[in-house]
Amino acid sequence: TLAALSATAQPKYHKGFTYGGEMVQGFHAVPYNDVGALEEAVAEWSKTPADLEAEGRKRGVAAILMEPLQGEGGIVPGDVAFFAKARELCDDTGALLMCDEVQVGMGRSGCLWGHEYIGVVPDVFTSAKALGGGVPIGAMMARGQAATVFGPRDHSSTYGGNPLACRAGLVVASYLTKNNLLENVKARGEQLSAGLESLAKEYPDVLGGVRGWGLLKGVEVKDGYAAGKVVGDAMKRGLLLVPAGSNVVRFVPPLIVSEAEVDEALAKFKEAVSEQEKES
Repeated sequence: TLAALSATAQPKYHKGFTYGGEMVQGFHAVPYNDVGALEEAVAEWSKTPADLEAEGRKRGVAAILMEPLQGEGGIVPGDVAFFAKARELCDDTGALLMCDEVQVGMGRSGCLWGHEYIGVVPDVFTSAKALGGGVPIGAMMARGQAATVFGPRDHSSTYGGNPLACRAGLVVASYLTKNNLLENVKARGEQLSAGLESLAKEYPDVLGGVRGWGLLKGVEVKDGYAAGKVVGDAMKRGLLLVPAGSNVVRFVPPLIVSEAEVDEALAKFKEAVSEQEKES
């Protein structure tokens, strides 16, 4: 858990977990979708500093870990070129390409997994949240050499393989595949995008660009307005939203959401945005 917290580049999640002001060492963050920065970081971390070399040690890149679409980072979709370069760099250096599918996976993007959207195949990817339909469960999938790292009893867990959680996961996967939910995600996602883009044109002083995949969408809130305040006004009207980053309102409706429910959500969001404009 501490290493997972160390992997995020958001300092707010490090607060209270450091030791001597430091998190677990060995993680280095680069700007998302910046191919040049990624290439520079891999080149730098593939060099062994003189002090380590003197000790007979060697430094290298173990893995590149990314979300196919950043959720907490502001609903930022990954670029095809960025992920293609990450795959190439991993293949060249022997590092693993790892994808965090906890938020965008299990159909939320309109594909079963987010990495399908950008045409790369990771060596490892993780899933949770939607995997159990509300029942706590997490899983890690691996292929190739990455799938040979753990053997029986190498990484056991008190609740690992919990029968209730695993049964819930099977039921969710079965429902997802047998009820054509991906088509609903795509259709309702297009409806949501169109509605948000229309509102952004109607309230250009408050709202900016709309981005995201499927039923994971974000709309920018412009300077002078607060995403948290818009979310609060929406909640007063019975619409549950959540900020993403500092200036984005995030929409993550259920994958079974109906056309009428999306229309209702857009109407309530419009009221919240209108309230913000009146108060400014």
